[in-house]
Amino acid sequence: MTEERTRARRDPAGRRRAIVEAAADLVVDGGLPELTHRHVAQRAGVPLGSTTYYFTSLDALGCEALTLLRDRAAADLREIADQLAAAGPTPATVGRILFEYVSNTDRVRADAATYAAALHQDSLRELAATWFEGLVEVLSVHTGRDAAVALAVFTDGAATHALLHDTPLSEPFLAAAAAALLRIEEHDDE
Repeated sequence: MTEERTRARRDPAGRRRAIVEAAADLVVDGGLPELTHRHVAQRAGVPLGSTTYYFTSLDALGCEALTLLRDRAAADLREIADQLAAAGPTPATVGRILFEYVSNTDRVRADAATYAAALHQDSLRELAATWFEGLVEVLSVHTGRDAAVALAVFTDGAATHALLHDTPLSEPFLAAAAAALLRIEEHDDE
């Protein structure tokens, strides 16, 4: 028996996790159309039968992959919340946070892949909204809701810009935009 088979028998949860991580990577790289049992098995380094053993349908595997991406987004949102709590919602802080996000190509591609999947499957819309709604929630603690929504919408646009132009907007530009959008807070209660 090979070492891989021995390890797999001892760690079925690890094998399942590797399959889900490989599926998530494929979704980020090429969207749900890239998700096949064969591609996932190749990426995970497991026999093809393993992917069909743990996931009899590609829909179930895709859902797990997107859930993993959602969980990663939630972890990023907790980090953003911590940064805002420590430094406050100044334009410079928000600009730095936005720049870090739009500069992380993998993170932005993951969010874009989740959005794209939700366009084709209504059942995934709630999952896809995790990043946007979470960002609004994190920002709303420090700003008015309207300003938080405006910043989240702007962030989605800045992320799309980074993907299409292969480079993010500059940190000073993002800080200036944040300053303008944070002014919306003054009008929230009117």
